[in-house]
Amino acid sequence: MRNSDYMDPETFFSHLWQDYIQLAPQAERIQQAFRDRHEPIINDHVAIRTLNLEPISLSALEPHLLAMGYQRFEPYRFPEKKLNAWSYVPPDDRLPRLFLSELDCGALTPPARSILQQICGQVDPERVRQITIFWAGCLWQPIFWADYQTLLQESEYAAWVASLGLRANHFTLSVNHLKQASTLESVLQIVSESGIPMNESGGRIKGSPEVLLEQASTLADRLPVEFAGGEKHVIPTCYYEFARRYPVSNGRLYQGFVPASADRIFESTHASAGLQTSEVSKTSEV
Repeated sequence: MRNSDYMDPETFFSHLWQDYIQLAPQAERIQQAFRDRHEPIINDHVAIRTLNLEPISLSALEPHLLAMGYQRFEPYRFPEKKLNAWSYVPPDDRLPRLFLSELDCGALTPPARSILQQICGQVDPERVRQITIFWAGCLWQPIFWADYQTLLQESEYAAWVASLGLRANHFTLSVNHLKQASTLESVLQIVSESGIPMNESGGRIKGSPEVLLEQASTLADRLPVEFAGGEKHVIPTCYYEFARRYPVSNGRLYQGFVPASADRIFESTHASAGLQTSEVSKTSEV
C-alpha cells in the first residue's frame, strides 16, 4: 500500500490527542494534576484498536507508522480476547512508542462477524490511505444498540470499535520522566486524589520490576454515544495509563510490553468494569 500523504510525528500525535480528549476528558484533569506539581508530561506510548478486516486491518494501517520512521518491535497474542498486536518503537527517543492491535473477527460467531463485516463494507479504502484514518472515528453509519449488545456478549473490544471507530483508546504517562512522583504508587495516589476510578483487574498495578514493566490505568470515561435511529446510550470510551519501565542488561529501558499485564489493561474499557450489574443498566441510557 502506498500512503497518499505524510505527517511529521509531532503533528500526528497532536491530532491524535485532540481527538482522544473528546472521549477522555479525564486525561486533561490528570495531566493538570501533575503540571500543578511541576512534573514533566512525557508520553510513554499510545494504543490504537482495529479489526482484521479490510480495508482497516493492522496491515493496512501499519504503513503510515513505518512512513513516520517507526519500526516493528514485537508481536503479541491475546487468545482469550481474540486479539493480535504489534508494538512499534519510534525513530527518536523523545517520541512515544505505539501499540496497534486488531480483533480476529473470524473467531466470533456468524452474527457478530456479520455486524463487523457490514461496517467495514462502508469504509472508503481511500480514507485508509490517509494518515487521518487514525482519528477518523466511525467511518460507517452508527450501529444499532441491539448490535452493540450482540457484540458486547462476545467481545468488548468489538463493541468498542464498532461504536467509536478508529482513534487512540489511551495515552500513557511515563513515570520514568517524573521528578518527584518517582514510583507508580505515588503516581496513583495523585490520581486517586482526583477522584478518578482505577482499573483493578489483576491488581491496581500490573507487572513488576522483575518483568521490567509496571503499568496501571484508569477506568474509561463514560459518555453518551449516538446509535442508529438517533438513540443515545452511555458507554465506556477512552482511558489513561501510567507506565514505569526498568533497564535491561545494556542499561537501556525495556521497550516492549508484558502480555499478561496488557491483557488486563484492555479491560479498562469493559462495560461492567467498576460497576455492579444494576448500575450498568441504570447508566446505559440518557
